[in-house]
Amino acid sequence: MLHTPPARSLALRPATGTGIDTDTVDLTVVVPAYNEEHRLPRTLDAICRYLRSSPGRHAEWELIVVDDGSSDATAAVVRDAAVTEPRIRLLAPPPTSAGRARNHGKGHALRLGVLASRGRRVLLTDADLATPIEELPALHDRLDAGFAAAIGSRAHPDALIEVDQHPLRRLAGRAGNRVIRAVVLPGVGDTQCGFKLFDGDRARAAFGRSRLDGWGIDVEILRAFRRADWPVAEVPVRWAHQAGSKIRPLDYGRVLLELLRLWRRGVRERLRAGDMAVLLGYLLLSVLLYKGLWADVGHRYLVDSGQDQNQWEWFFAVTADKIFGGSGLGDPFFTELQNTPLGVNLMANTAMLGLGVPLAPVTALFGPGATWALVLTCGLAGTAGAWYWLLRKRFVRARRAAALGGALCAFAPPMVSHANAHPNFAVLFMMPLIIDRLLRLCAGARVRRDGVVLGLFLTYQVFLGEEALLLAAVGLVLFAVGYTAVRPAEARAVVRPLARGLAFAAAVCVPLLAYPLLWQFFGAQSYHSVLHGPVGNSPRAFWEFAGRSLAGHEDTADALAINRTEQNAFFGWPLLALTAAVVVWLWRDPRVRALGWVAFAASVLSLGRTIPVPWTGIVLPGPWRALADQPLFESVIESRVAMAAVPALGILLALACDQLCALAREPGTLARQPGAGAPGTGKAGEPGGIDRALRIAGWAAVTAALLPLAPTPFTTADRVPVPSFVADGIWRAHVPKGHSLVPVPLPSPGNAEPLHWQTAAGLGFPLPGGYFNGPGGPDRRGIYGPQYRYTSALLEEVHRTGRVPHIGQKQRRAVRADLEFWRAGAVVLAPQPGDEALRVTLERLLGWQGEWIGGVWVWEVHGGT
Repeated sequence: MLHTPPARSLALRPATGTGIDTDTVDLTVVVPAYNEEHRLPRTLDAICRYLRSSPGRHAEWELIVVDDGSSDATAAVVRDAAVTEPRIRLLAPPPTSAGRARNHGKGHALRLGVLASRGRRVLLTDADLATPIEELPALHDRLDAGFAAAIGSRAHPDALIEVDQHPLRRLAGRAGNRVIRAVVLPGVGDTQCGFKLFDGDRARAAFGRSRLDGWGIDVEILRAFRRADWPVAEVPVRWAHQAGSKIRPLDYGRVLLELLRLWRRGVRERLRAGDMAVLLGYLLLSVLLYKGLWADVGHRYLVDSGQDQNQWEWFFAVTADKIFGGSGLGDPFFTELQNTPLGVNLMANTAMLGLGVPLAPVTALFGPGATWALVLTCGLAGTAGAWYWLLRKRFVRARRAAALGGALCAFAPPMVSHANAHPNFAVLFMMPLIIDRLLRLCAGARVRRDGVVLGLFLTYQVFLGEEALLLAAVGLVLFAVGYTAVRPAEARAVVRPLARGLAFAAAVCVPLLAYPLLWQFFGAQSYHSVLHGPVGNSPRAFWEFAGRSLAGHEDTADALAINRTEQNAFFGWPLLALTAAVVVWLWRDPRVRALGWVAFAASVLSLGRTIPVPWTGIVLPGPWRALADQPLFESVIESRVAMAAVPALGILLALACDQLCALAREPGTLARQPGAGAPGTGKAGEPGGIDRALRIAGWAAVTAALLPLAPTPFTTADRVPVPSFVADGIWRAHVPKGHSLVPVPLPSPGNAEPLHWQTAAGLGFPLPGGYFNGPGGPDRRGIYGPQYRYTSALLEEVHRTGRVPHIGQKQRRAVRADLEFWRAGAVVLAPQPGDEALRVTLERLLGWQGEWIGGVWVWEVHGGT
């Protein structure tokens, strides 16, 4: 890491309140020591001889040894050396109440030494002098060039390692340094080399604010210098491992804990009070939306989710069972608990393992209903917070602008619609992180590191939702096309670093995702596409309001969408009008033109293969037909492509609000637009000038566009009680181990309540049928739910019509074959509309009357007999 030195030095006063003599010297050398009686004599002699031999550079110097609670003769050695060289000083922390010295750690010792120093420059060196004192001139040269600090580096290509460490210690050190670079201090090759030279005033300021007492002090100080924008240079040094190192295996764990403390402190520092208020506002809004779920977690159901809540809770329960319940002994991406004995391919379904796995303890302790509520609530708030972070970092200055843009990105009508039942489309907190990493790659500064991180981000997003990632990729490609058309030279300049970074990302993704994706597309119960038919948005859906919006009407929205979880547009005409006005107003900003193109193109694609012109009867061909039959896109519900317009609208809103805030910061002057020419001017002294009028009109337009879209709380209802036959464990006496429980009618996408039974029973029995995606025939074409067998189709027909069919020997044999295939232990009929016809049909099919047990009719079949 090499920073450009500052144009002028930044003078700081020496630290006060330390009780030291403020007369300065040219150099202070600080040596932390703990039980160093054998090595210190040689070290002190070498340092003193070198400093005496260079009076031109070190006319006045001091050597401070900090005895960090040694139990040997370390202090006596220093006192003896100070007799012949009075410039040697001994410092030691006060003894404990028991009279014994205490070892506080390297960080504590260095802090004492630096705060007691008087040098214009301060050198920190270890007691073993692994880097010889003769390497000091190279560090001085860097400070002479304007750097605030120069640190010895063993990782520099020009460093000379005379005696290397043990391979295990070297491996642990490199791994630890990778963690440091990834989590706390990116860009520094070697933070732990014990040979560092600092500007004295800045060192005393940084150490005075430090808090770590252990080995992590080096990282804390270097991070403080970086945050203060004090340039630091890494200098290659000569280094030799010395026997008797004080670092023990447990110290690596302590360093990791200190790094965690640093990371947490950094997060708190970055999240100022205003930022915290924004994030808490997002969380409060999300909690209000889901207040019905939280009123009685696990016993409330989102009405508009259809059967999806049962399905998602089942996914979370199965994930936790694979981790804690023992069912994970087989393949982690497959289970026979549903659709037995064929099973379900979890990778080929939206199991959302990226959250199901880390939240498995929550599921195991509090049930899948708690995980469901937590994922939805925190997921929406986290998505808003991630967009807020990206907007503040990359697009806008004003917190208010970023807050509104982040809110629209997460709580826009399409997002709220999917938040009823589809967390894989509503919980998108990784998307801003992925976009930020792509922008870093375009800058070309640390291509390899950013590419690797991008690969990890993409890998994780695959386990959150692949279709959402595909839609995000569509939006990014549209943005690239739009920006290239506006700024072709800039676009060409980023092609090379971006391509290199994507190659590194692929090198990370491919090995990590190879097995999961192979299982998804070629494993048991895999499929190659999902049949759903044409599901494009109606053009009217864009200017109408969603049923869950404050200004919306459920009947109007229901007529324009396939169901309430797929209201994928419904931005409302005020927001569309505001967006058009923003694009015209900020037209000179190339980002605005590209974002406007994304919103328009994604909306047109979402109309589907054909575009009906409202109120005319005219049908036009849609551009989606070019993608509809392509791999991956053939499974996409095309109306969802409109969701790619949501971030574009959110960013445009943030840019416009930022301009309004800039007008308030610069009264009398129209804000300069990014990428524009000379700013416009207004009459600063004229009351009610153009800037004030623009602010008033702008904020009024923003309010008119967003207020009608404000989401209303989701409707919830009490769950259907689980029959006591299941809830009380009575089923165990009737369903032998290895056999399935067969609910009537069988579980399907339209009736997934038996999945709730199964999770309530701790996944103790498998179920035939179910709600999942799987193959629908020998061509492996994807369908929703299981392939119907004779018995499931027959019972579904009886349930639908309420009529008892003719039952003969042929029907009985077919049913017996199906029960054998399902390894059925018991057939169960719960009270429901039309249950009398179902009961009579079962009695005729099975040949005997069922027993009323635990609130259900039960027929023990034990494999079909």
